[in-house]
Amino acid sequence: MVAYNRGDYVPAIRLFRPLAEAGNSKAKKQIGLMYRKGEGAPRSAARAFMWFSLAAKRGDAKANAGPRDVSRTMTPGEISQAQQMAQACKASNYRSCEY
Repeated sequence: MVAYNRGDYVPAIRLFRPLAEAGNSKAKKQIGLMYRKGEGAPRSAARAFMWFSLAAKRGDAKANAGPRDVSRTMTPGEISQAQQMAQACKASNYRSCEY
C-alpha cells in the first residue's frame, strides 16, 4: 500500500499480484480497483470485474459492490467474458490471470 499511496502504481500492482495469488482478497480487490482506474495497468472494466469477483468469492464484503459498479458500464457480452476470465483465473490457480 505504501507504493500505491505514493502513486507508484506499476510496482504496487506487481507487489499485489503474489498476495492475490496466495488468496489475499484485499490484494485482489486492490488490483480490481487499479484496473478500474487505469493505475499501473491499462483501464479495463473486464479485468476489474474479474478481480473484484475473485475478491468477493474469497469473502471480502467490500469487494461485493465492485462487480456491480463496474458492470454498469459493460455490455452483457463483456460481463460474460469477465465471468469466464475469473473462472479461468481461479481454475489455473491464478496463473492465467494476466494483469
